[in-house]
Amino acid sequence: MHETLVILAVLVLTAGAGLGLAAITTGWIVPGPGRAKVLRPHVWGYGTLVAMAGSGTFLFVGPLQGPDMGHFPLAISGMAVFAAGLYIQRQAVKPG
Repeated sequence: MHETLVILAVLVLTAGAGLGLAAITTGWIVPGPGRAKVLRPHVWGYGTLVAMAGSGTFLFVGPLQGPDMGHFPLAISGMAVFAAGLYIQRQAVKPG
């Protein structure tokens, strides 16, 4: 089961990073109802990359590593980086 969760986490993080890179390089965002709200797609892409980095740090240093609590502060700092990425994404819906 652990291998399945690791594979799913890698797929989700890779997809998120790919969408972030697409937004940075081309300004393209996935079609949907939230697309019209994003005024600065490049900023949204940077926020997505930061959020994926924080989420990946949290997952692979924290829950997916095992019951060892030695890396707990690093896992929590990954969540803080994830929250910073969400803040950057929130700035993308505000006018520049």
